[in-house]
Amino acid sequence: MSVFAPSFQLKRRRILVAGGAGFLGGHLCEKLLGDGHLVTCLDNFQTGRLENIEHLLCNPRFTLIRHDIVNPLPGIGDADQVYNLACAASPPKYQQDPIHTFKTNIFGAIHLLEYAKEQNATILQSSTSEVYGDPKISPQPETYLGNVNTVGPRSCYDEGKRAVETLFYEYRTQHGLNTRIARIFNTYGPRMSPSDGRVVSNFVVQALAGKDVTVYGDGSQTRSFCYISDMIEGLMALMAAPSGQGQPVNLGNPTEFTILELAQTVIAQLNSTSKLKFVALPVDDPMQRKPDISRARDLLEWAPQVALAEGLAETIPYFAAHAAHKLVAE
Repeated sequence: MSVFAPSFQLKRRRILVAGGAGFLGGHLCEKLLGDGHLVTCLDNFQTGRLENIEHLLCNPRFTLIRHDIVNPLPGIGDADQVYNLACAASPPKYQQDPIHTFKTNIFGAIHLLEYAKEQNATILQSSTSEVYGDPKISPQPETYLGNVNTVGPRSCYDEGKRAVETLFYEYRTQHGLNTRIARIFNTYGPRMSPSDGRVVSNFVVQALAGKDVTVYGDGSQTRSFCYISDMIEGLMALMAAPSGQGQPVNLGNPTEFTILELAQTVIAQLNSTSKLKFVALPVDDPMQRKPDISRARDLLEWAPQVALAEGLAETIPYFAAHAAHKLVAE
């Protein structure tokens, strides 16, 4: 599988990854350790999973700290870089405790920004395509201001992420902090939780079990799916970019698929007997998502390389192995 390699010189750094036991965080910690860095993983394990990082625990350059960033940070030591990936990202997960989700975004960002200021560290915020809400234009460039409902079931996440972008802007403006903002579009791959609740994991788990594949609405809504290795390279390229890059940068795959197309692709790849089941759309579910990645191409020389069919072929065996392990355990 081809993976884009950004053109920057690697140097051993001390790196804090908040949310490092999550889907993105686990892969990022693994890649940073593989590049020779010293990595501290901070996670409260609300949605993070030990199995995502268990294979890293024996590495002497890896430190795990169990902590909720809603609370003041414990003694962490020094850091040159900080990645803030700490927040539940799937609607079923972040809607379980929406006030905590909002606090994670706001309080957590402030704690990490203050830490980065003390350390004179570069800090990257994992923002989201959700800041665009249900967009009126497509593809969505970073200059689009969005169409977001502030008083709906998704608001705790959407508005929380938007507010954090403001905090990053103000810390950069007022304190000269070296900040980065990545607006992450749908990402998938091995180590997604089978109970994650997002569309790729839902479809694969249902199709593996031969159950009906649940499609919201008529399936005409679109998403753009980025494979995990591409996303990790994008995040690292943004972190390593010149210090002037404080503006938000879209990271995602600009190839657009309908949800119905995704369901049909998953069923076909698995040769599953599953049928499609159509149910009502959730409140505020966006109808279209497609990133304009011109800024990422220009500033980072980054673009995703892994096509959806190729990425699914890498992802499905993980879920199949997980399902088989669960059956044995039962």
